[in-house]
Amino acid sequence: MTRFATARLLALLIPTALMAGALGSQFIGGLYPCEMCHWQRWPHYAAIAIALLAFLVRPAARPLIILAALAIMASGAIGVFHAGVEYGWWEGLTRCSTIGNSGDVLADIMAAPMVRCDEVQWSLFGISLAGWNAIVSLAGGATILALCLKRPR
Repeated sequence: MTRFATARLLALLIPTALMAGALGSQFIGGLYPCEMCHWQRWPHYAAIAIALLAFLVRPAARPLIILAALAIMASGAIGVFHAGVEYGWWEGLTRCSTIGNSGDVLADIMAAPMVRCDEVQWSLFGISLAGWNAIVSLAGGATILALCLKRPR
């Protein structure tokens, strides 16, 4: 497999795997996302769409893969900010709950579980989910960029 093909595959697999983990922890594990958790998801959704486009539009594949890698890294940067809030390194935002979209705002607020952005819900080796997203997203995005931008021999 060429470096370019590897980069294109990673640009699709990394955000897809991270979103599978996030959605699995939400719907199977019962870990409700806070507002900043949702912020981390949006760049991954974009990266998945862009990476899929890179498989379909071959002439524009390289710039699309670079764009997907940047979106993955944007999620990682948001993850760094969120992990910093969780660990008390800096102040977070005041919006710290998930609100549905049934159309009845008051009912959505009353039914929504209170999820604080500044509390770690789950961790592995002392690293929160936001921290793991930051590590995997920044390292994965950098790897994709390196593979995509490296000149062939």
